[in-house]
Amino acid sequence: MTETASGSVARGGKRPRKGLKMKRIFTNPGVHPYDEIQWERRDVVMTNWRDGSVNFEQRGVEFPEFWSVNAANIVTTKYFRGAVGTPQREWSLKQLIDRVVGVYTRTGIEHGYFASDEDAEIFDHELKHALAHQVFAFNSPVWFNVGTQSPQQVSACFILSVDDQMESILEWYKEEGVIFKGGSGSGVNLSRIRSSKELLSSGGTASGPVSFMRGADASAGTIKSGGATRRAAKMVVLDVDHPDIEEFIETKAREEDKVRALRDAGFDMDLGGKDIVSVQYQNANNSVRVSDEFMRAVEKGGDFGLRARLTGEVIEKVDARDLFRKMGKAAWECADPGLQYDDTINDWHTTPETGRITASNPCSEYVHLDNSSCNLASINLLKFLKDDNSFNVADFVKLTELIITAMDISISFADFPTEKIGETTRAYRQLGIGYANLGALLMATGHAYDSDGGRAVAGAITSLMTGVSYRRSAELAGVVGPYDGYARNAEPHKRVMRKHAAANDDLRTIGSMDAKIHAEASRQWSECLKLGEKHGYRNAQASLLAPTGTIGLMMDCDTTGIEPDLALVKFKKLVGGGSMQIVNQTIPRALKQLGYQQEQIEAIVEYIAEHSHVVDAPGLRREHYEVFDCAMGERAIAPMGHVRMMAATQPFLSGAISKTVNLPESATIDDIEQVYMEGWRLGLKALAVYRDNCKVGQPLSAGNGSKKEEPQAEPEVKVVEVNRPTRRRMPNQRPSMTTRFTVGGAKGYMTASSYPDDGLGEVFLKMSKQGSTLAGVMDAFSVAISIGLQYGVPLETYMSKFVNMRFEPAGMTDDPDIRMATSVMDYIFRRLALDHLPYEERAALGIFSAAERAAQQRGEDPAALQEPVDREALAQSAPIETQPKREQPVAELTLESHQRFTADAPLCMTCGTKMRPAGSCYVCEGCGSTSGCS
Repeated sequence: MTETASGSVARGGKRPRKGLKMKRIFTNPGVHPYDEIQWERRDVVMTNWRDGSVNFEQRGVEFPEFWSVNAANIVTTKYFRGAVGTPQREWSLKQLIDRVVGVYTRTGIEHGYFASDEDAEIFDHELKHALAHQVFAFNSPVWFNVGTQSPQQVSACFILSVDDQMESILEWYKEEGVIFKGGSGSGVNLSRIRSSKELLSSGGTASGPVSFMRGADASAGTIKSGGATRRAAKMVVLDVDHPDIEEFIETKAREEDKVRALRDAGFDMDLGGKDIVSVQYQNANNSVRVSDEFMRAVEKGGDFGLRARLTGEVIEKVDARDLFRKMGKAAWECADPGLQYDDTINDWHTTPETGRITASNPCSEYVHLDNSSCNLASINLLKFLKDDNSFNVADFVKLTELIITAMDISISFADFPTEKIGETTRAYRQLGIGYANLGALLMATGHAYDSDGGRAVAGAITSLMTGVSYRRSAELAGVVGPYDGYARNAEPHKRVMRKHAAANDDLRTIGSMDAKIHAEASRQWSECLKLGEKHGYRNAQASLLAPTGTIGLMMDCDTTGIEPDLALVKFKKLVGGGSMQIVNQTIPRALKQLGYQQEQIEAIVEYIAEHSHVVDAPGLRREHYEVFDCAMGERAIAPMGHVRMMAATQPFLSGAISKTVNLPESATIDDIEQVYMEGWRLGLKALAVYRDNCKVGQPLSAGNGSKKEEPQAEPEVKVVEVNRPTRRRMPNQRPSMTTRFTVGGAKGYMTASSYPDDGLGEVFLKMSKQGSTLAGVMDAFSVAISIGLQYGVPLETYMSKFVNMRFEPAGMTDDPDIRMATSVMDYIFRRLALDHLPYEERAALGIFSAAERAAQQRGEDPAALQEPVDREALAQSAPIETQPKREQPVAELTLESHQRFTADAPLCMTCGTKMRPAGSCYVCEGCGSTSGCS
């Protein structure tokens, strides 16, 4: 797309200026990119998840007609600037893109990036086209800040440093607070701080880093992130040879013991509950920096020395396998700590003469110098898949050049939270280009995520992206100079470039798609090495794989970052409100690629829509099942499948990968140890795991949070005599409550009767005319449920079976407390739970009234809202017709209804929707908020 020009003729006969000659990718001369788009006006109205009131409304916003309702809603609510209702408020995507791109273009001109004004215009138009068409997106801080009166912060990732001095520790607290307040996250390595086993100069014993973590955690929990109610995003790292490493490893696991004890004692330990604040160390991700020396000691079964911080002498020896076992056990219990592989990270370090890499950002994808930052951008890979299912290599190369140029320009105008971070970032100019929709691309082209073919495609694309990025960085160095720290780091930087190129040479292609991509990657790396020798490089770092949470939704991506598809069925928001269930659009395309005829495709898609998986789908060959494997569900990708995919792309990334390897609840400590060991052997830089339901202090947990133990062997079977249950019949006169409801337009009545001394015992349902089939079925169902209740079947048991059951009629209800229902049964049993179960039992099932959620948001005890029901008064009254309250919003049902894998995901504190995983973080599909990564 571009070439370096040092002698082109400028306008008006002026002397030629050095700069980039830009070539068009998507745009045409004389035509503004906006003029080639069909625009439409929409209304964005967001309701409060607690009481149904409108909390955001902006009508008449303008977006391209091909943008989804969800993408437009998120951009309108999160990225448009100006007070709502004022003339200053942005109302069109054109205004947003113009605000951002205008600053990039003007800065590029001012700093001599372009050979001519015409080249600057091409840059401007191409960037606007790519953003408007969702081909790529900058990270959120760019959209928040660039072109506004706010500081021009463009970075989402920061790394701090702490020395063994009280002044430095207090400065760490302050810097973290400033970063959290601005809505970003940071990471830090505490290994320079003396351990609790070492002496101070005064003769006393040092406190140790874990004690200072307590203060930082309290600060983060108070400030939160961006001044909002969600937790701050931070990473705390400790080297494996630190004398306090065992205490660090077990810190969060011990706190989980506290959570269990307090919960069993009756305290409110749900996320957002008033008593959860007593739990410490919960505002950070913890990672252990392991060395090759330590991992080899684990393999061989030897001792490992823990070293004093000031002298470096070994003050204690531990069994390496025992210490590694404690890491695995703690991660099994509470998902922390993750591992960062220190020698691998620093072996790929471009600027070691400046300092070692000691830490990462909160999601572990940015690893570089202390007191530095990185701005990110991600490419939507599915935009490069042609109609014939080939990958558009040429356009991908040109777009990557464009993005790297824009990202480097941004450092020239960017503001930073601290002076030290600003100095380091301007001197080393770290960038973080990445991608999203890899999982969707692989499925659409008939590649299984956990397959040699899928990994070959992913590796080739990643190699091409980074090769082009560094080649463009070398070209930029020829125009505006290399980064300030390049001279002292030239040799190690060029060594790392050769390592990337060598890894590309070793990449084994499988099919024609990855072979074509790899061939171009080889050409790019060859040119990169040649230009790097001549000009040096403009950027110390170029690529990584971020979680792409909010921006993935902005680009209408089916999958985020390096992740596979989460589920085969999802919900789509509709214009005017409501939603519909759809099968992911990549599935028909994949079936066509695999050779199925249209009639077969329609039958398979219909089966998936009903069952949410492909097992036994009519006509689908078993050898093709793996193409449709997802992160969770009937055919979940095995944990090592995720690790292998990370290993396929890691050699081609400057940084690391934001990804959590999910394991089933049945996984053992040995399984987690294997994942951690294979991560090291396969050359990963960082790795985190999460075992389903391992944490107690989470909402909607499917587990009961009982005593933590590794699964044990089956006990000896003993035969016991069980008493036969007896039926407890209802008295002739009993209290009852009648509820009128509407589900998906179908009206009905439910009468629930209770025993006078408490307890539901009878349910009657009416939904059609007497004598109709539906009326008969509902009568029979009512009798079956009522008899079960009278024989002692707990209501909670029925809840677990019928909540989230899916069939028509389904959709909107007239109940302000349960706004959406996946079926009549789903609605009925949610309503029964709200009316007849105490708060503690409903909380375990994840069902709350609007008032209870509002109380949680205010930090109050929801249990205090409960009032005992006067059954005697109720028995003497006429049946009561109630208008129940609102409960789950549609986006929560998006995942929970057909996949029960998000039980441990937090609720979005902005809109109340259940969040979904995005790399090492969580993202809300309802409003775009994230748990820490932009």
